[in-house]
Amino acid sequence: MGLDSPAPKHDVPNVYRWKRDVGGQTCSANHRNLTIRSMRFLRRLAYWRRLSSHHADLADELALHREMIERDLIQSGMSPRDARDQARRTMGNETLMREDARAVWFWPSLDALRQDAAYTLRDLRRNPIFTLGVTLTLALGIGANAAMFSLIDRLLFRPPALIVDPATVHRVYLYRSVRGQERQTGGIYARYIDLAKWSTVFSQTAGVVRRTLAVGVGNDTQLRNVAVVSASFFGFFDAPPVIGRYFTPSEDAPPTPAPVAVISRGLWDTQFGSRPDVVGSQLQIDAVAYTIIGVAPDGFVGLWPYQPPAAFVPVATYAASRRVADWATSYSTAFGLEMLVRRKPNVTVAAASADLTNALRRSYQVQNEGRSDAPPLDVLKPRAVAASVLAERGPQPSSVTRAATWLSGVTVIVLLIACANVANLLLARTIRRRREIAVRIALGVRRARLFGQLLIEGMVLALLGGGAGLVIALWGAGVLRAMFLPGAARTSLMTDPRTLLFVGAVALAVGVLTGFAPMVQAGRTNLTADLKSGAREGMYQRKRLRSALVLLQCTLSVMLLVGAGLFVRSLRNVRDVRLGFDADSVLAVELNMRDVRLDSAATVALRLRLLESAKDVPGVTYSTLRESVPFDGMSSWPIFVAGLDSTSRLGQFHFNSVSADYFKTMGTPIVRGRAIEQTDVHGAPPVVVVGESMAARLWPGQDPIGRCIKVGLTDSVPCRTVVGIAKDILTMSIDAESNPYFYYMSAAQWRPDDGGLFVRARGGTARLVEPLRTRLQRDMPGTSFVTVEPLGDIVDVTLRSWIVGATVFTVFGALALALAAIGLYSVIAYNVTHRNQELGVRLALGASRKGIVRLVVLEGVRFALAGIVIGGILAWSTGRWIGPLLFRESPRDVAVFALVGVVLVAVAIVASCIPALRAARLDPKTALVAD
Repeated sequence: MGLDSPAPKHDVPNVYRWKRDVGGQTCSANHRNLTIRSMRFLRRLAYWRRLSSHHADLADELALHREMIERDLIQSGMSPRDARDQARRTMGNETLMREDARAVWFWPSLDALRQDAAYTLRDLRRNPIFTLGVTLTLALGIGANAAMFSLIDRLLFRPPALIVDPATVHRVYLYRSVRGQERQTGGIYARYIDLAKWSTVFSQTAGVVRRTLAVGVGNDTQLRNVAVVSASFFGFFDAPPVIGRYFTPSEDAPPTPAPVAVISRGLWDTQFGSRPDVVGSQLQIDAVAYTIIGVAPDGFVGLWPYQPPAAFVPVATYAASRRVADWATSYSTAFGLEMLVRRKPNVTVAAASADLTNALRRSYQVQNEGRSDAPPLDVLKPRAVAASVLAERGPQPSSVTRAATWLSGVTVIVLLIACANVANLLLARTIRRRREIAVRIALGVRRARLFGQLLIEGMVLALLGGGAGLVIALWGAGVLRAMFLPGAARTSLMTDPRTLLFVGAVALAVGVLTGFAPMVQAGRTNLTADLKSGAREGMYQRKRLRSALVLLQCTLSVMLLVGAGLFVRSLRNVRDVRLGFDADSVLAVELNMRDVRLDSAATVALRLRLLESAKDVPGVTYSTLRESVPFDGMSSWPIFVAGLDSTSRLGQFHFNSVSADYFKTMGTPIVRGRAIEQTDVHGAPPVVVVGESMAARLWPGQDPIGRCIKVGLTDSVPCRTVVGIAKDILTMSIDAESNPYFYYMSAAQWRPDDGGLFVRARGGTARLVEPLRTRLQRDMPGTSFVTVEPLGDIVDVTLRSWIVGATVFTVFGALALALAAIGLYSVIAYNVTHRNQELGVRLALGASRKGIVRLVVLEGVRFALAGIVIGGILAWSTGRWIGPLLFRESPRDVAVFALVGVVLVAVAIVASCIPALRAARLDPKTALVAD
């Protein structure tokens, strides 16, 4: 019988009859075609659910037909062997039958994808060490980027929760010229009213400011975030209250606004037990007893997502509680009030800023009416800007925002290094499998299918890395939040769809990047050479791409290490700055009198009583009264000095009103003369201690001891005698020169809410915070209370950008160096393995084992030197952008570049030593006969 002669008594399998019957059906009616297509779609889904059982049924049916044909042929007189061969010829290509059946059951492309994914998973399970190494490498890169994205997204991209149409909402920034320099201004209630009244292109306006205020009474009193907002603020959000209502414009209007408050859902749950009768209850906030009129919904945090308010109170009520006369009309009373606006449709941002500027100029004209000494508008140059509703994206981003932006670029570099490392490993894996790939191509596998499988392998590894990276990101996001957003509420990345979507997108991109190198290598397959080659033959000639990937890792590592070195040097410079006082051993005690009113004598008595109580706390060595706190707002007064027409041209003179033991408490040395003592009480001859800079400015080349200074608004105040010169201190910023500074004792002039205490602790400040607060709280009258904070924490706020930069750059630089070392080791070890015959010949011809070690190590050093040169050039050229983030450190510090070079060369030597020693121990005979 011929090859094409079918068995006359047998039909084709049932699956073909089904395919032919269904496929051949035609129907002119559109609804009939739609029904058929729907049935096919549903049938394919049903087959997918039971795919394995259908495969078994198909195999049984094919075997049954083959046995039936074979049995009939044997009955016709054919031998069993010939019958079996003829039956197979009659059946045809059973593999093709199975593929055709699967094409009927399911979509062929998706089925091929399923097969390739299953093959990849089986292969990765057979290589657990490789899979684990790649997964961890990608997890570090993806996790670092996910953690940084969660931070950057909150700072710069994510609009406030529940806000309506955030693209049209803006914060307003006000500027004016002061002594020829433009400075930001604002925060005045009367100014906000003017802008809201005279601007014409906004559909909504609101006044907003966040304050940290005392909430509660007695032992339940806590400092909490409170949103001080106008009644129109709630209209910017789609956030109806859970119970009650929001306050109305009439309750937020001068001269007698209503003391009403809306509390957050969190405060309602924790402090009021979610009671439905909370409306009408009283809540003490600062000096005012507010009536609760509503509860905000869960998730409503206004404009402060990482400093969620516990309550919302009217702007006018808060302003009136500060007891400043004419607060509603005065242009000299500011409390940080900001303006929120919503543009009308078809109004551009530029037009909005221009409209605000016109309203601002008009406000200044009203303010200057009747004032002969008021500067003209051409000198003031008032200007308003409608900027992003996100404060960190303001017209001039903060140093923390700039540092976060730079560090996001650092995480991208770490991810690229991880991708290069993984691509190198996958490339080596592809080279080892080149004979397998050649065999598959020779058997008819299309290159597109082969490329798809390699890409799927990269995708699977990237998804595994992304999943593990999320776990790393959970920890990393907490660390970054503590650095950049201290006090922010904890959030879970696992429930954040934006971060999850970002991780998925990054994993997809990583899968493509890491799968590209193996695809390029597979595309260069030479069937004849690869089918004939041994396991090692010809591999050494294919190392260029792997070498390029290692060179990329070394280059990027150099850039990160240079950045880390610069930030570490910058932080060291910050730490080396002499503040003039010992911040690490001092606690700052702040008094909040709320509505408790004391006369001058009672105020002085209270402070003296607190001073003695502080000394009774175990661990306290010294305590002193003070008025202001360095780095947290300083006071200044005009001064008059005999022989000088004006001291204002010499700068602004800051002061602190203190008591005895101040300099011992703060650790500020007295350079000459004496400090303020117990005998310098009210009624004794007034004295003053000046800083070195102040003495040099007022009496250059002269002895300031015994000189006279008059402190006050007029020259008629009593004279204060200079009795000592103190070491200069920094008061506002560490990157500025020391300000002229002086000290005097003036307890009688303290207002009830002015000042507090400094307390010097022995053996650390953190452990004394609560004991000191508890002891001093006993002496506080009425609803007043005290807060205690380490002075070091206040100072560190100004150091945060440098601390964060140095920490994160160092961590990521070390991570990049480790990844580069692993990549360098893998390439050197791979090259040594495939140079065994060459190295064996060298040993057989008399080469020393030290020479072999030197040969291999020099190869690794060459990679490092090339990376140092390229990375150094790139780091040098980009230094001008990182310079503003550094403190007294050149972005082109030669010492840092040299140290990075030495470190990378040392790492290259260490990474090369293991394969070098392995090469030196080769047996020439074994190497020469190896395949």
